[in-house]
Amino acid sequence: MGTSLEDILASGRTGRAAVMGILNVTPDSFSDGGEFFDPAAAVVHALRLVAEGADIIDIGSESTRPGSERVPPAEQIRRIEPVLPEVAKLDTIVSIDTTRHEVAEFALDAGAAIVNDVSAGRDDPEILPLAAARGAAVVLMHMLGQPKTMQQAPHYDDVVGEVRAFLASRLAAAEAAGVPRGRCIVDPGIGFGKLLPHNLALLLGVGSLTDLGVPVLVGPSRKRFIGEIAGADDVGRRLGGTIAACLAARAGGATIFRAHDVADVAQALAVADAIRAARGA
Repeated sequence: MGTSLEDILASGRTGRAAVMGILNVTPDSFSDGGEFFDPAAAVVHALRLVAEGADIIDIGSESTRPGSERVPPAEQIRRIEPVLPEVAKLDTIVSIDTTRHEVAEFALDAGAAIVNDVSAGRDDPEILPLAAARGAAVVLMHMLGQPKTMQQAPHYDDVVGEVRAFLASRLAAAEAAGVPRGRCIVDPGIGFGKLLPHNLALLLGVGSLTDLGVPVLVGPSRKRFIGEIAGADDVGRRLGGTIAACLAARAGGATIFRAHDVADVAQALAVADAIRAARGA
């Protein structure tokens, strides 16, 4: 394995970039809903993501697109049961994208090492203690409201300051539950209860999150705000905007990039890092 979990957790200090490949085993995700709902197709796609340079495979079985309905834990587990154990056999780190402790417990038993919780531990009070007991890493993300309602007129007075304060409070909650700060990652939640100006401000203000002392993950991949800027209604035509957003966040100090188009994002990050290294040589 080229990148270890410890490398990723240290990336806030080292600056080493990592790419988290997205694997949705759902029928209704905003970008690739249904494409990898078949378990065999999902495993094949995971192999492709690893070959393209993914350091992490993030597996989700519940869509969190705007307006989505919640999926019961038993159904989430049914969807990942034939997929996650096979992905865990690959040369990669596995993350489970869930807010429910039952799903996280199954995934950790099957080989996952990261719990990626879009609710930052608020939906299920058992998920952070579970992560602590298992020694798992945790991604704490900011989301305004719930996926079903989060895009209904979200408002902030100071989006960067409010998101930072929220993430600081959730880091404290994770530590209180027994998760060491050194096993936490924060995510400003691009597109989760944010309008275009909010997303742009957060991408520009990533640097204000890095002083929380943990790695910052960003996930702008194929998001609606890119289409709004570029006039790209088709989510498959948002690669250029995805790369631009990732590079902006990289310049601000983000080190983990959640992406559908792993090869292209990894290449862009490698070139940008090489240019910065040459400038400092």
